[in-house]
Amino acid sequence: MTKPIGSVQDFSDAAECLKALAHPVRLRIVQLLLHGRYTVGELAEDCEIADNVASENLRLLQRCGFLVSERDGRRVYYQVAEPHLSKLMDCIQHRFLPCATPSKN
Repeated sequence: MTKPIGSVQDFSDAAECLKALAHPVRLRIVQLLLHGRYTVGELAEDCEIADNVASENLRLLQRCGFLVSERDGRRVYYQVAEPHLSKLMDCIQHRFLPCATPSKN
Protein backbone atom coordinates (compact mmCIF):
# COMPACT_ATOMS: atom_id res chain seq x y z
CA MET A 1 0.00 0.00 0.00
CA THR A 2 1.38 3.43 -0.90
CA LYS A 3 1.51 6.23 1.62
CA PRO A 4 -0.49 9.40 1.00
CA ILE A 5 1.51 12.33 -0.30
CA GLY A 6 1.40 15.54 1.69
CA SER A 7 2.23 16.58 5.20
CA VAL A 8 -0.18 17.41 7.97
CA GLN A 9 0.70 21.07 7.39
CA ASP A 10 -0.21 20.73 3.70
CA PHE A 11 -3.61 19.36 4.66
CA SER A 12 -4.00 22.04 7.32
CA ASP A 13 -3.44 24.72 4.66
CA ALA A 14 -5.92 22.98 2.37
CA ALA A 15 -8.49 22.82 5.17
CA GLU A 16 -8.15 26.57 5.77
CA CYS A 17 -8.86 27.29 2.11
CA LEU A 18 -11.77 24.86 2.05
CA LYS A 19 -13.25 26.73 5.01
CA ALA A 20 -13.34 29.79 2.76
CA LEU A 21 -15.65 27.90 0.42
CA ALA A 22 -17.84 26.63 3.26
CA HIS A 23 -20.40 29.41 2.92
CA PRO A 24 -23.46 29.49 0.64
CA VAL A 25 -22.75 32.97 -0.72
CA ARG A 26 -19.15 32.14 -1.54
CA LEU A 27 -20.18 28.90 -3.25
CA ARG A 28 -22.69 30.87 -5.35
CA ILE A 29 -20.01 33.44 -6.21
CA VAL A 30 -17.64 30.70 -7.36
CA GLN A 31 -20.43 29.05 -9.35
CA LEU A 32 -21.10 32.32 -11.16
CA LEU A 33 -17.42 33.06 -11.76
CA LEU A 34 -16.88 29.65 -13.33
CA HIS A 35 -19.00 30.97 -16.20
CA GLY A 36 -17.17 34.26 -16.71
CA ARG A 37 -15.83 37.36 -15.05
CA TYR A 38 -18.01 39.65 -12.94
CA THR A 39 -17.77 42.95 -11.10
CA VAL A 40 -18.58 43.26 -7.40
CA GLY A 41 -21.89 44.92 -8.24
CA GLU A 42 -22.91 42.20 -10.67
CA LEU A 43 -22.09 39.46 -8.16
CA ALA A 44 -23.88 41.32 -5.36
CA GLU A 45 -27.00 41.64 -7.50
CA ASP A 46 -26.98 37.99 -8.61
CA CYS A 47 -26.37 36.79 -5.03
CA GLU A 48 -28.89 39.27 -3.57
CA ILE A 49 -26.37 40.75 -1.13
CA ALA A 50 -24.92 44.20 -0.50
CA ASP A 51 -21.84 45.29 -2.45
CA ASN A 52 -19.71 45.47 0.71
CA VAL A 53 -20.68 41.89 1.63
CA ALA A 54 -19.74 40.73 -1.87
CA SER A 55 -16.41 42.58 -1.63
CA GLU A 56 -15.52 40.94 1.68
CA ASN A 57 -16.34 37.48 0.34
CA LEU A 58 -14.31 38.14 -2.80
CA ARG A 59 -11.30 39.26 -0.74
CA LEU A 60 -11.44 36.05 1.28
CA LEU A 61 -11.60 33.87 -1.84
CA GLN A 62 -8.80 35.88 -3.43
CA ARG A 63 -6.54 35.48 -0.37
CA CYS A 64 -6.90 31.70 -0.71
CA GLY A 65 -5.83 31.90 -4.35
CA PHE A 66 -9.20 30.86 -5.77
CA LEU A 67 -9.81 34.18 -7.56
CA VAL A 68 -7.93 36.99 -9.25
CA SER A 69 -9.04 40.51 -10.04
CA GLU A 70 -8.33 42.65 -13.07
CA ARG A 71 -8.94 46.36 -13.48
CA ASP A 72 -10.54 47.49 -16.72
CA GLY A 73 -10.86 51.26 -16.61
CA ARG A 74 -12.93 52.10 -13.53
CA ARG A 75 -14.25 48.57 -13.11
CA VAL A 76 -12.62 45.65 -11.33
CA TYR A 77 -13.49 42.22 -12.63
CA TYR A 78 -13.09 38.98 -10.71
CA GLN A 79 -12.49 35.59 -12.24
CA VAL A 80 -11.48 32.09 -11.17
CA ALA A 81 -7.72 31.61 -10.81
CA GLU A 82 -7.66 27.99 -9.65
CA PRO A 83 -8.42 25.74 -12.64
CA HIS A 84 -9.35 22.74 -10.48
CA LEU A 85 -12.09 24.67 -8.70
CA SER A 86 -14.55 23.56 -11.38
CA LYS A 87 -14.00 19.91 -10.39
CA LEU A 88 -14.76 20.70 -6.77
CA MET A 89 -17.90 22.59 -7.76
CA ASP A 90 -18.96 19.68 -10.00
CA CYS A 91 -18.67 17.38 -6.99
CA ILE A 92 -20.76 19.75 -4.85
CA GLN A 93 -23.41 20.08 -7.56
CA HIS A 94 -23.68 16.32 -8.09
CA ARG A 95 -23.97 15.68 -4.36
CA PHE A 96 -26.18 18.54 -3.21
CA LEU A 97 -27.86 19.96 -6.32
CA PRO A 98 -28.77 16.88 -8.38
CA CYS A 99 -31.46 18.79 -10.29
CA ALA A 100 -28.85 21.29 -11.49
CA THR A 101 -26.65 18.71 -13.18
CA PRO A 102 -27.24 18.11 -16.88
CA SER A 103 -28.77 14.76 -17.74
CA LYS A 104 -26.86 12.37 -19.94
CA ASN A 105 -28.87 11.18 -22.92
